[in-house]
Amino acid sequence: MDERVRASVRVEGVVQGVGFRPFVYRTATAAEVGGYVRNAGEYVDSAFEGNKDDVETVIEAICSDAPPLSRVRIVDVSWEQPTGTDGFEIRDSDSGTAGSGGVPVPPDTGICANCLADVRDPDSRYHDYWATSCVDCGPRYTVVRGVPYDRSRTSMDEFPMCSSCQERYETPSDRRYHAQTVACPDCGPQLQYEVDKTVVEIETPLKRATQALADGKILAVKGIGGTHLVCDATDAETVGRLRERTGRPSKPFAVMASDVSSVESFAAVSSAQQEALTDLRRPITLLETTERTPWLSVVAPGLDTVGVMLPYSGLHHLLFDEIDGPLVMTSANRPGEPMVTNAAALWETLDDVIDGALLHDREIVARCDDSVIRIVDGDRRFLRRSRGWTPSRLPNPAAQTNAPSVLAVGPARDVTVAVADGNGVVLSQHIGEVDDPDSLSFHRRTIDRLTNLVGTDPALVACDRHPEYLTSDEAHRRAEDGLDGPVQIGHHHAHAAALCGEHDRKRAVVITADGTGYGPDGTIWGGEVLDTRYERADRVGGLASFSLPGGDEAVRYPARILASVLDDAETVDDSLVETGAVANLDEATIVRQQAETGTNAPTTTSAGRYLDAVSALLGVCGTRRYQGEPALRLESHAREGQVRDVSLPFESEDSRRVLHTPALVSRLRSLAEDVPTADVAATAQDALARGFASIATEYAHSHGIETVGFTGGVAYNDAIYTTLRETVTESGLTFVGPDRVPPGDSGIAYGQALVATARQSATSD
Repeated sequence: MDERVRASVRVEGVVQGVGFRPFVYRTATAAEVGGYVRNAGEYVDSAFEGNKDDVETVIEAICSDAPPLSRVRIVDVSWEQPTGTDGFEIRDSDSGTAGSGGVPVPPDTGICANCLADVRDPDSRYHDYWATSCVDCGPRYTVVRGVPYDRSRTSMDEFPMCSSCQERYETPSDRRYHAQTVACPDCGPQLQYEVDKTVVEIETPLKRATQALADGKILAVKGIGGTHLVCDATDAETVGRLRERTGRPSKPFAVMASDVSSVESFAAVSSAQQEALTDLRRPITLLETTERTPWLSVVAPGLDTVGVMLPYSGLHHLLFDEIDGPLVMTSANRPGEPMVTNAAALWETLDDVIDGALLHDREIVARCDDSVIRIVDGDRRFLRRSRGWTPSRLPNPAAQTNAPSVLAVGPARDVTVAVADGNGVVLSQHIGEVDDPDSLSFHRRTIDRLTNLVGTDPALVACDRHPEYLTSDEAHRRAEDGLDGPVQIGHHHAHAAALCGEHDRKRAVVITADGTGYGPDGTIWGGEVLDTRYERADRVGGLASFSLPGGDEAVRYPARILASVLDDAETVDDSLVETGAVANLDEATIVRQQAETGTNAPTTTSAGRYLDAVSALLGVCGTRRYQGEPALRLESHAREGQVRDVSLPFESEDSRRVLHTPALVSRLRSLAEDVPTADVAATAQDALARGFASIATEYAHSHGIETVGFTGGVAYNDAIYTTLRETVTESGLTFVGPDRVPPGDSGIAYGQALVATARQSATSD
């Protein structure tokens, strides 16, 4: 006789709102095992009774075959005496908060394989239906209005289920059981095609849209978390019109292609990149192009990379049923403004950009941009952590007993906000630049919505030290309304703390390299080696300081920086005139005088500005038209060259060991007289990496610190990152880099939350 057993199983992780209970029900009933499953707030509680082999099979499936949106972290099994239970049931859930690994509302995700098969199946009631979803896929965060997460608190409440969908929703064995966005053509949201603010009365809006795209039109297409501007990526003339109409002369556009095979016709796809592209969350993935076809030169001017994503909604797949080539898919907004999410805003702001619009009548409750990643040194790096990852929880190693609840409002660019408590930190979706009333309003709405969904009432607010950020003003406003603080945190300390946080390091030497950050001394930092703890960060090395003649004009025209780092008037003057930084040699003289006297020439240690200056020196990019352009073009140019030998000039500045930037640029200029500019570009990047690594490892060894890390916007540069990582590990130290948190400013709020938590805890002790 088979041995009968009973197992009590507790499962922790991301197991709420992701179809975990129906999965357990289907698995148990298929194995003819009795028992129950229920959500218990902090975890999923279940019991299985039956033949021992069958019970063990169910437990193994929980560990290895869980739903795609879940993340099983801990499975705790206790063996008990059987009670005679035969049937299996889904019990009512405990009310309360989400589990330790998640939050009450899961992130949005792309359409799953089963739902896509339904869309393709002529006999399915979901055939050709653009909004097909189930418990394993579809919108969540972008449609929910409140918690607990059920249909009545989402924008799907406006679409009552038909009897067929209702039956599936109520059947535990169906994968649409309690799927809050379930709908079909009879009861769900509908598509419509608009021209000049008017709905075109046609039966097939999607076919009308695909024909317009084939005819070279520029369309707006409303998706899950926002609206895209869409056109044929291979039609250079149409893409050029899109650039002209949107005022984006050179910023690279992302493209969407039908499948990996299509992507491989114009870009190289490694195994890691393919894994990213085909991830159910479907991020934009930055890839190196394999050939410079005319259309790529217009989509991503001056770069050898292009951002690519695969279809992630039923609507996208249906579009590509009618279209062969890749499509430009870029956010529907004016430069610097939030992406539009409804028809009224679309026609109000982009009427002169689009020729038509493919829209739907489901409200987007929360704007959520596409996530963007890049594979750097073989591993994933978030450029933007948004759709698909928001609002999942990150660790809070700075928290101690009775840790304060913290609101971190982020920096000024690439803004996210964060809410932290003793259970972890939840980072918001991408907000973007906060520099005007509209973006500040979106920032405020995001804060209020995130705190509501997470169920945290912040007691303390944290912000950047910069006195002129609107986000800092917002922190002060909230403090005046009753929150403690604001805790003002250095930009680069936040970067470094974020890196320590995701790797659970209490102390590390962290290289923080980016374009701009307000330093505690009132100067512009950006090339720092920091002895980092959560509550403090000491500046122990980095780049030597130089100036930015003309202030912001030196950022726009990086040849101006050469006046500060090169003692060669002829080279500086020629570069200033040739790049359009000045109109004539007389103006060039004024720029050099600014550098010499310090008049309107703020001091910086920025690694980003160093790369920009080299880009201008080599004639690669003399005008910055979008964030990071000179350095990005320099990186592309450097991939064509090889690293040459150049000695690294170090000196002491305020008792810190620094890489002497002016001397290094001077040596690079001399090198350019003898070797191709691509070699100089590669050497400039290599020198920066080796210089940082030398300073960091020397300090770490001398102070008994085992870990060195690298973060900030420059950490996206594959050559710099790889060289730095190799140099650190060869010295015998542990190296850590960004993984779950963006190294750029999108990760600042996470670091702010950790620092504020640590400082408040230290004050309370």
